[in-house]
Amino acid sequence: MTEVVTFGCRLNAYESEVIRREASALPEDTIVVNTCAVTAEAVRQARQAIRRLKRERPAARIVVTGCAAQTEPQNFAAMPEVFRVLGNEEKLDGRAWADTAACLDRGFGLGDEEKVVVNDIMAVRETALHLIDGLEGRARAFVQVQNGCDHRCTFCIIPYGRGNSRSVPMGEVVAQVRRLVERGFREVVLTGVDITSYGANLPGASRLGTLVRQILKHVPELARLRLSSIDSIEADRDLLDAIAGEARLMPHLHLSLQSGDDLILKRMKRRHLRADAIAFTAQVRRLRPDVVFGGDIIAGFPTESEAMFARSLDLVDECGLTHLHVFPFSPRPGTPAARMPQVQREVIKERARRLRLRGEQALRSHLDREIGATRQVLVELGQAGRTQHFLPVRLAAAHEPGTIVELAVTGHDGRQLLAA
Repeated sequence: MTEVVTFGCRLNAYESEVIRREASALPEDTIVVNTCAVTAEAVRQARQAIRRLKRERPAARIVVTGCAAQTEPQNFAAMPEVFRVLGNEEKLDGRAWADTAACLDRGFGLGDEEKVVVNDIMAVRETALHLIDGLEGRARAFVQVQNGCDHRCTFCIIPYGRGNSRSVPMGEVVAQVRRLVERGFREVVLTGVDITSYGANLPGASRLGTLVRQILKHVPELARLRLSSIDSIEADRDLLDAIAGEARLMPHLHLSLQSGDDLILKRMKRRHLRADAIAFTAQVRRLRPDVVFGGDIIAGFPTESEAMFARSLDLVDECGLTHLHVFPFSPRPGTPAARMPQVQREVIKERARRLRLRGEQALRSHLDREIGATRQVLVELGQAGRTQHFLPVRLAAAHEPGTIVELAVTGHDGRQLLAA
């Protein structure tokens, strides 16, 4: 099986499984690095990993793909350790991998024109469903329902790595979920770049809520359906109804919030305000009282003052966030935010630290409230699992991965629950 080193999001993890299948003809000494471009640090880590892999395995040929390869192809091509660079669309195309395998068979390096195979991602108008049999070593399966993004947040490079928003037809998604359930998966996660924009380019313009309800209706054997990150401002009525009435839709939503200050949100070119985020979490709690929220927040966006940052800190409590993903602001070349007045790096790091601390406190408080509860736990590996609310659990005894067991919560260690 092709060796793939994966950075970044769940969508990248999903696509790495497609790469393993499509690139099966590559020689054994080939390593594919599937990169992320969400922050400058993610790109730096990918370049560092490429150099390390080549030092450890001098005979290996390294092929680089993913979002950073799409947005910075020449920078990766200039690295002597890199044999070839493939774009985000090409990495899912068996023909590109067959051509790469043929080039590797020649036994010598490529010219500049051959080394970079990265086309215009903005010209891509459709997303095909790539059938995979789950994710290697994981108890839950992921299904890509959407790719790309039509929004242009001022800090974000991802649309230039993923292209415009495009969705997989609903029938194909339902069929893939059914196939995964037949293979024994009890939980399926719907993933994409901006899944709440699902369906905008499809006939009839169906929404994410419609897709969720169709999956649950037509695959009754599916025990648990979970959503990856959503943009609350795009949540449709069917989605809210599904949250309220579908027990198999997990009570855990991860929100793309980014800031708690209205002026910063406007400078980010976000489409919601602080009050919208607070109102959405309150509305969903009324519909599903046991729901748990996560959120993405950026620390140190350009022009952010201490008072503005304090509003982001307060948002953790006002939205009742349990799972917090903190991103120290990282200017991405070519984005409007990179040209705005920057906050000092030391200040950004300190604000990120304080946000993480607030997140740790929120998680600990929630874990305290879980003691004594009985939860349905999806077993992942050995003595590790996740509750319906995506809380990590350490089990007292090993269970078969992929099974769902009912367990009593006896305590926690500050990061995960302990179950009998």
